[in-house]
Amino acid sequence: MKKLLLLILLLTPVAASANQVTPAFTTGSSNSTTNTTQTVTRTQQIQIYGANVKTWEGTNVTPSTTITATDATYSVNDATLPWSLNITTRDAGLVEQHDINETINTTSVITSLSVFSQ
Repeated sequence: MKKLLLLILLLTPVAASANQVTPAFTTGSSNSTTNTTQTVTRTQQIQIYGANVKTWEGTNVTPSTTITATDATYSVNDATLPWSLNITTRDAGLVEQHDINETINTTSVITSLSVFSQ
């Protein structure tokens, strides 16, 4: 019985009414300006790592042993001729580091005009 009563109430049409609203203006306009400023600060840190390096390059020279030995010596083959010797050693680890700091400023202005009438 309760279910039947609820079903009848739900199916019965109900009238809705509203009052009419009349605006108190006939024409008008609206101006709007929006200013936005944004600042982004960032830092990029670049680190380059390398392996252990020990090399030699030369002309008219001879090493006494392998270049990885700590007691290696280099001898000039012919002292009457020009000679050159370049030795490069580097421990493994950080080889280069670059720190890049940037500040980016952005400003935007949006202006809008709305005109309306009745």
